Amino acid sequence: MVANRQPAIGNRQFSQLALELFALQFNHNSAYRKICKARKLTPDIVEHWTQIPAVPAAAFKELKLTSLAPDERTAVFHSSGTTEQKSSRHFHSTESLAVYETSLWAWFERNVVTPFMARAPSSHPSPPLGEKVAEGRLRGSTMDFNLIALTPPPALVPYSSLVHMFEVVRQKLGSTESAFVGKLAADGTWILDFIAVMDALSSRPQASNPRPLLLLGTAFSFVHLLDHLVERNLSFQLPGGSRVMETGGYKNRSRTMPKTELHALITKQLGVTPGNIICEYGMSELSSQAYDSEIQNPESRIQNRVFQFPPWARVQIISPETVREVAEGETGLIRVFDLANVFSVAAIQTEDLGIRRGDGFELIGRAQLAEPRGCSLMTI
Repeated sequence: MVANRQPAIGNRQFSQLALELFALQFNHNSAYRKICKARKLTPDIVEHWTQIPAVPAAAFKELKLTSLAPDERTAVFHSSGTTEQKSSRHFHSTESLAVYETSLWAWFERNVVTPFMARAPSSHPSPPLGEKVAEGRLRGSTMDFNLIALTPPPALVPYSSLVHMFEVVRQKLGSTESAFVGKLAADGTWILDFIAVMDALSSRPQASNPRPLLLLGTAFSFVHLLDHLVERNLSFQLPGGSRVMETGGYKNRSRTMPKTELHALITKQLGVTPGNIICEYGMSELSSQAYDSEIQNPESRIQNRVFQFPPWARVQIISPETVREVAEGETGLIRVFDLANVFSVAAIQTEDLGIRRGDGFELIGRAQLAEPRGCSLMTI
């Protein structure tokens, strides 16, 4: 079902760290402190990490949920959403960005990069969690990558946590042949530069063993790309070992498509095997991401895909009726406690539905609920 992996942070240690972080955030985050007091949950009462008050993700749209002073806020990430929605704000300093980048890279490397090692002809073992990649090459392997991001470049969307993440990945891999092939429409929405996309997909190193491609993008950007290829009767056979990582919902920016259909089209039009298609779950309000990949648990008999956060985060599936964690196999709202969210709020109540699967979850999608405002933000 999920990877049989002993967490690097045990439950008792995690709870202790979470309680210490809760006390810090209660003392230094005034907006969060008001929420906690309204619920009568304070550091002198809370005894376990599961009792720590979770803030609805929508609260980041209304409140400045940060421990950082105004002059320390050197960066801010906004939620994507639709153009009609008010976006969330997650403030960062130089120090918090460093924590965010360390967190995202360690888990991305383990789930997206390292699996290449199993397919590479090398006698070296896979690198441990968080080990660096130097000069665009995996340690112990001669395999490196071309990287294509189906997003605008960082300079055009400096408030996107996803694009910042892709830029961190690009820098860590050190790929000399990387491309951001998205652009902004007149209304500010993301669209693909199809000429740049075709150039990037068509380019091949002049070598007998071309480097694999790492293709990163949102679900709606893949729909745009695949529709473009189908309409023009085009397809590609990407180099062996190439991988696709897709993330996010459709946000009314394309037609929606069942995950199995989307992945089948990726395999058909891009020549990427199903086992090399990875799903990512992340939010601008979090500093850690969850991944789901068949290669993590190739012997799994479950057909539906299960996501896992890194050992420094925990996930709960919460019943909206009882506000308690549901039983195994039941459905509820996804709640995440992220120790990497040091300077904002560690406990985030999302508006996404999931099915509890061990210490992971199966993603269903967005809950069909009205957008909470004002005092309603305090109730869950």
